[in-house]
Amino acid sequence: MPKFLCVFCGSSAKVDAAYFEVADALGRQMVARGWGLVYGGGNAGLMGAVARAAKGAGGTVVGIIPEFMKSRELAFTDAEELITVENMRERKRLMEERASAFLALPGGIGTLEELTEIMTLRYINRMHKPIVLLNQNGFYDDLLRFFERMTTERFKSAGLKSVLTVATTLEGVWAALETPASFEPDSVWRNRS
Repeated sequence: MPKFLCVFCGSSAKVDAAYFEVADALGRQMVARGWGLVYGGGNAGLMGAVARAAKGAGGTVVGIIPEFMKSRELAFTDAEELITVENMRERKRLMEERASAFLALPGGIGTLEELTEIMTLRYINRMHKPIVLLNQNGFYDDLLRFFERMTTERFKSAGLKSVLTVATTLEGVWAALETPASFEPDSVWRNRS
């Protein structure tokens, strides 16, 4: 079974060109490293850039998109597999099932929601796949400080820090995926015999 990297990222076409350059490089590099792409199925913004680059490099692209987005012509129709679902929840469930690992590039509230849901599943020991956050140009610095505050004020345990790996470059992303960090859930979430 091929390994698929689930990429969460923005769909805005108005962001700085530096973000598009990294999205394009990611798409090409993931194919060179033997990864297929599973993602939200869009053709706009960074989502479209990653998909076009992966497809152009000969990779396998699996898009999962809700009907209401597809009907607005927001789908990447060149994907090898374009799965149409009813809603966002179904989209996330299928992306989680198909993925071998997760990567969040910069994005908006949809990206943040996808990232934090998958982090939560790992935190409560319901999902065991690696999660990497690409903190390009310090984009996620404030979010990481917020996670730190959660632990400092004991809303979450210190284990939250090891739920994901933070990389600042694509080289760091590949290093994190090749040697995933281990995660030890809090005792309440450990499997019981």
